[in-house]
Amino acid sequence: MQQTVQQQEFALHDGDFRKIANLVMETTGIVISDRKRAFISGRLGRRLRTLGLSGFGDYCRLLESDAGDAERLMLVNAITTNHTAFFREPHHFEALAANVLPSINAAQGQRGGRLRIWSAGCSTGEEPYTLAMLLCEQSAQLADWDVKILATDLDTNVVAHAAAGIYDAERVESIPGNFRKKYFTAQADGRGVMGEAVRSLISFAPLNLLQGWPMRGPFDIIFCRNVVIYFDKPTQRRLFDRYADMLKPDGWLFIGHSESLLSVTDRFKLVGRTIYRRIK
Repeated sequence: MQQTVQQQEFALHDGDFRKIANLVMETTGIVISDRKRAFISGRLGRRLRTLGLSGFGDYCRLLESDAGDAERLMLVNAITTNHTAFFREPHHFEALAANVLPSINAAQGQRGGRLRIWSAGCSTGEEPYTLAMLLCEQSAQLADWDVKILATDLDTNVVAHAAAGIYDAERVESIPGNFRKKYFTAQADGRGVMGEAVRSLISFAPLNLLQGWPMRGPFDIIFCRNVVIYFDKPTQRRLFDRYADMLKPDGWLFIGHSESLLSVTDRFKLVGRTIYRRIK
């Protein structure tokens, strides 16, 4: 009923929908198909009410105006889907601890090495914090190493949430008990605050993957999971080519469970379940 009322309040006509979809594609690479029309109408209907606009035509004119820069950012934040969890797709973290980190350690062959990891599409931070907890658990193996994790996302709201490092009780409860006891501090309201040992390893920043990347790299490991499913094939090809350039030779790439590099790029070799290594 609420959806019907909202659709009547703000009718999203074909021309306005195409304008919004094209703007999102040009800005972020995210493809919005017609079946997403109700989703877009619902998410952006809130923005129209907040802005006091009478319809999507007015909203499109705002987006296209010189004063529309700030609203284009709000548009991206409004339509971005952010589903994540601590230790999501656990086989990746098992492989990281059992195979990837020992391989990097052996390749460097010395104490005091350097390790750089990029969590691209970090959402509210559960992925990079999981990585940081695992690295803390490997302190003996990584003794005296220079370890840093870069965590980026298109949505500025979720980046701010991640940087705060505060999670609701149900989120914290999903973390294995030994990690929870070591790396979280419980608050009176049941929420958990990420500990400084973990937070100190991570730098959070907003980043549009389709635009310029200010960091130089190279990275040893890139996590980009459940991100490219929203991109078309040409955009995926360009992105993975840039990832290959940003990785060290033989660097590791982790992608989502429903993603594949088949017919997308030949610069990586599959070495595990949605785990790849750069080969060129």
